[in-house]
Amino acid sequence: MSDSHSSEREPEGPALPQAAFAPLADPVFRMLWVVWFTANVCMAMNDVAAAWLMSTLTTSPVMVALVQTAATLPVFLLGLPSGALADILDRRRYFVVTQFWVAATALLLCLAILTDAINPTLLLLLVFANGIGLAMRWPVYSAIVPGLVPRAQLPAALALNGLAMNASRIIGPVVAGALIAGAGTEWVFILNVVLSVVAGFLILRWKTVEEPSALPGERFLGAVRVGVQYVRQSAPMRAVLVRVMIFFGQSTALIALLPLVARGMQGGSAGTYTLLFASLGFGAILSVFLLPRMRHARSRDQLIRDGSVVQAAAMLAAGVAPNVYVAVPVMIVAGMAWLATANSISVAAQLALPNWVRARGMSTFQVALMGGAGAGAALWGQVAAMTSVRASLALAALTGVSALWLTRRYQVEGGTAEDLTPTSAWKAPVTALPVDPDAGPVMTTIEYRIDPSRAEEFREVMRESRSSRLRHGALSWELFRDTTDPGRFLEYFVDESWVEHLRRFDRVTAADVALRARRLSFHLGDEPPVVTRCIAEPVRHH
Repeated sequence: MSDSHSSEREPEGPALPQAAFAPLADPVFRMLWVVWFTANVCMAMNDVAAAWLMSTLTTSPVMVALVQTAATLPVFLLGLPSGALADILDRRRYFVVTQFWVAATALLLCLAILTDAINPTLLLLLVFANGIGLAMRWPVYSAIVPGLVPRAQLPAALALNGLAMNASRIIGPVVAGALIAGAGTEWVFILNVVLSVVAGFLILRWKTVEEPSALPGERFLGAVRVGVQYVRQSAPMRAVLVRVMIFFGQSTALIALLPLVARGMQGGSAGTYTLLFASLGFGAILSVFLLPRMRHARSRDQLIRDGSVVQAAAMLAAGVAPNVYVAVPVMIVAGMAWLATANSISVAAQLALPNWVRARGMSTFQVALMGGAGAGAALWGQVAAMTSVRASLALAALTGVSALWLTRRYQVEGGTAEDLTPTSAWKAPVTALPVDPDAGPVMTTIEYRIDPSRAEEFREVMRESRSSRLRHGALSWELFRDTTDPGRFLEYFVDESWVEHLRRFDRVTAADVALRARRLSFHLGDEPPVVTRCIAEPVRHH
């Protein structure tokens, strides 16, 4: 583990394989990783069973592809609210609720099959309900992981999460295929109920320590607004969202149309589909062992570019593969490229977010991911219905590579990385009179005296300050210059209430301290800039 703490890049030589598994030495991470693995096995079994069940209920390529859309649409619709809840509620309890929700939806699906009430429409509705559990679970787990491992181990921890997800692509389909063939589809969902409940009780064993805060919890709508605002003002997050939408919009075509790819092969059956799906997961697992060396040799942007191109090529080859002997190795390569790319994008997102807004930021990431995947599944399913499965996969591959080139200016590692380590360097202000926490809005003004000849340099630093103030939740921000004194500048920003203003002091990072030092370097005189805080005064209308 000591090697992993020394640097964000993994060392060369024999230590590389060990670096990939170092986070598992932490017992809490190990326990939650088991929960994550179990949850993903359930999800994989559900995906396989639902997709195969739909292919027995209808032969429409659109309806089969819509299973993937129904599974991902809740994440697109509910990702932001679930991220806000994960940031303002107890994360352990919230995580438990997500597991019991998934268990309940699996039970309903099982009952619908047993009572012979299942039809394509009802199946899509129940798959959608199951997707709500995924929408709730993903942001909270994403927010928990960075707090369990050192920053240097975060790429390895996220790769292990990818390993869990993709090992489930082998175990889940194999178990689901065996149950479908030997007992019936309903037994897949019965097993899902049992595993989800067990995972929920495992989470209850995790003893968390709440960080004390003198401030009341954030309100839901305000938390959503601040989360969206943070992502909008963060250049690294904007680049991440572009990358994840393009990649998953491209790569989902292979997953969504895989049942039809399997049926189109000689002797295609549920076993063929299971084998191809498992091969994709096996390739992703292989990639976990290679990722430390790949991260050492390439930047994240290079891994995203190369992985996207390889995945597109493999998807194109899978579409024309005549049998499983050709398709299986192609699917393994596709899985390797998929994990390398997805992991690189996910690591970039995590490193661009401070802990206080992590669940909201990752829920936005999740919305972009699932939005791209859901839209891609519907689009490529429709293209397959109008042309053919092969033509749809070929067009998806071409579109993905073209979009990658057209958006090449969006670099996830562009610019200088900010140090988002929390710090208590700034102290909350002391007021002369008691202030109601809900009083507001609050206007803060800061007066700077600078050398007029350095005004352009100062404005550039203040552009960064604007983004920083807005990321922390400010409603508005402006910089004013005195018309009679060209060296006098006035910065002002407005917070929604006094308590929202005080939250700024709980959200300070090392990057904020460094930016403040850069602002102050322009200020002339021995005294610091004058800071004034004013609260809106209610005025009655006669």
